[in-house]
Amino acid sequence: MARLFGTDGVRGVAGRDLTAELAMDLSVAAAHVLGDAGAFAATGRRPVAVVGRDPRASGEFLEAAVVAGLASSGVDVLRLGVLPTPAVAYLTAALGADLGVMLSASHNPAPDNGIKFLARGGFKLSDAVEDEIERRLGEDWTFPVGSAVGRVRDAYGEADRYISHVLTTVSGRLDGLDIVVDCAHGAAHMVAPEALVRSGARVEAIGARPDGLNINAGYGSTHLPKLQQVVVSRGADLGIAYDGDADRCLAVDHTGAIIDGDQIMAILAADMHAEGTLANDTVVATVMSNLGFKLAMRDAGIHVVETAVGDRYVLERMKSGGYNLGGEQSGHVIMLDHATTGDGLLTSLHLLSVVARSGKSLRELAAVMTPLPQILINVKDVDRGKASVPELTEAVALAEKELGETGRVLIRPSGTEPMIRVMVEASSEEHASEVAGRLADVVRVACV
Repeated sequence: MARLFGTDGVRGVAGRDLTAELAMDLSVAAAHVLGDAGAFAATGRRPVAVVGRDPRASGEFLEAAVVAGLASSGVDVLRLGVLPTPAVAYLTAALGADLGVMLSASHNPAPDNGIKFLARGGFKLSDAVEDEIERRLGEDWTFPVGSAVGRVRDAYGEADRYISHVLTTVSGRLDGLDIVVDCAHGAAHMVAPEALVRSGARVEAIGARPDGLNINAGYGSTHLPKLQQVVVSRGADLGIAYDGDADRCLAVDHTGAIIDGDQIMAILAADMHAEGTLANDTVVATVMSNLGFKLAMRDAGIHVVETAVGDRYVLERMKSGGYNLGGEQSGHVIMLDHATTGDGLLTSLHLLSVVARSGKSLRELAAVMTPLPQILINVKDVDRGKASVPELTEAVALAEKELGETGRVLIRPSGTEPMIRVMVEASSEEHASEVAGRLADVVRVACV
């Protein structure tokens, strides 16, 4: 059987792949693995869980199922309501909870949903812990009765604790900045505008009227044209876009040009380096980060540590190496001094703080790096297990020699589909496209 947990929890079409029954079973198993559900009988203390969700309509029945599974297993539950994933992670730690649960499918369309579990301290689970939860699904549990059952209460006011936390992490205020913020009709629709207004910025919020069915629909970090249009027409200083669960953000400058995760990391890394707060003068990025980012960091005297694609791998490397800044081109940025996961609101506040303190526009700050043209070709219907055959390895070596220091090649087999991804960066889009097309042709012949 395929593994139930994916790269970011359990996801699927709500009501079909992700049913109420599965949500309850997962929560019961998680209660025993993460919450030590027998603790009440042994110590007189019941484990505690916090549960949050994004505004998807399906989140309502899934929340009910998750809460039922936890409480029936002897876990006290605090319902946080609609909040970003990083808020749930923060509150898991701040409230001393034994586990956290977030219901969201991030940037996916409204019919999808997902369940993400967090361990004590608000950290994502390791593969081994997820496998243990999956292994114990459907186990023949003995459920508590009477006073041993978990109790459930609403804790919607805890959103303010999260807002206050992220505001305390930045120095200075944002007075005078005119910002458009796109909340993707998602989990940040209340907390993000509120935090930015409290920080002193003038804010126009778009994508901030969720109806349960419109999350990510034409708005948010995966759909930027509306934000670009409003920023330019308003004459705003810049725009910020979150995804559905607000664990990442992207930006646009006053001209409407997109500022991606690599550029945001470059700005933050350069600022932290200058302030002496960048741990080990190092930033952690994935192999998909633009070569322009790596060249800019080299020129700034900042070391780059690379990981596999995925924010969990970035976080693992940050924790093991003692680093405090890392992220992905997609806008997942982890500031480990202040958060245990990618946090779009936190990232945007720190980015805006650099703008306010420097007196420079976002466009000027983003010039710290020059993104190289990047061409990605997904070669489908091939054997992804043949991504390192000699013919392809030789073709890649020749291409890398041709590109020199101003380009690179990355060949990545898909983790789930019969597909191999060919990514090429070069000093010009034409050169990158030509080299990528050549390598894709090799894949089609050599990897069948």
